Amino acid sequence: MDVDYIDYYSDPRFLGPQFPSPSFPGSPGGFPGSPGGFPGSPGGQQAPTSPPPAFIPQQQTATPFAVDPGAISLCLFRNTYIWLRNGASFWFFPIFVGRRSVSGFRWNGRFWTIFGIDTRQIVSFTCF
Repeated sequence: MDVDYIDYYSDPRFLGPQFPSPSFPGSPGGFPGSPGGFPGSPGGQQAPTSPPPAFIPQQQTATPFAVDPGAISLCLFRNTYIWLRNGASFWFFPIFVGRRSVSGFRWNGRFWTIFGIDTRQIVSFTCF
């Protein structure tokens, strides 16, 4: 397994509840500064309440190196379809973009699960 890439979606160790909800002093539950939601997200962003679109978009031109975090940040809080270097592809709802990673929620066919990935593993993406 690549050290820079953990596939939380297919690794059986990560199925079921993803995170406990820690409580911090002065916080109503969850992470400091976000009422019960994902850290760094406006208003404690939760998983989307509806499924992604029922279609799979056409893949755009693949990038030869890593995906630019500035480019994928334009897809924050939007349904985004992602193609990975390992051939996997899926609907994703990004809520945080770092220097070399993106995190949010991945659609598993039935519900949204928390997910994060190194941007170097992403070949291409498109958002709606």
